[in-house]
Amino acid sequence: MSDMSDRDFTRSFTYMLVAMAALTVVIYVIANSIGGKPEKTAAVDKDVVARIAPVGQVSIMGSVLNAVIPAAQAADGKATFNASCAACHATGVAGAPKVGDKANWKARIAQGNKTLYSHAIKGYQGKKGFMPAKGGNASLSDAAVKAAVDHMVAGSK
Repeated sequence: MSDMSDRDFTRSFTYMLVAMAALTVVIYVIANSIGGKPEKTAAVDKDVVARIAPVGQVSIMGSVLNAVIPAAQAADGKATFNASCAACHATGVAGAPKVGDKANWKARIAQGNKTLYSHAIKGYQGKKGFMPAKGGNASLSDAAVKAAVDHMVAGSK
């Protein structure tokens, strides 16, 4: 074993810390001289924004559908169906009866239009699935929803 006193150890340790701090400063200076400072210009910011922009956009029943269904077409059941209802009623998602499936629509049609309109406008939770109010598109008018229901019923009788 060596005979190093506490004083010698403290001195050696202090020298080592000072050397490491100096080395850190030297590395920092060299890195800044090589890399330089980033330019802060509007062109660089626009390039960065363009590179990190999302590839696509998700729209949840609203802004896109409002553009698809202008007010003039609101009472057109087929247009409303294609824009808002077909996502579920053409595929059977969440227990939605497919348009044209007479067996699945028979009991529903037997309840009468008033009940169908109410379920479509206010929403409905049944044994096989659920119907969100206005098909999840709150911007639809009651008349547009009724027209879409009439379109589906006519295609399912």
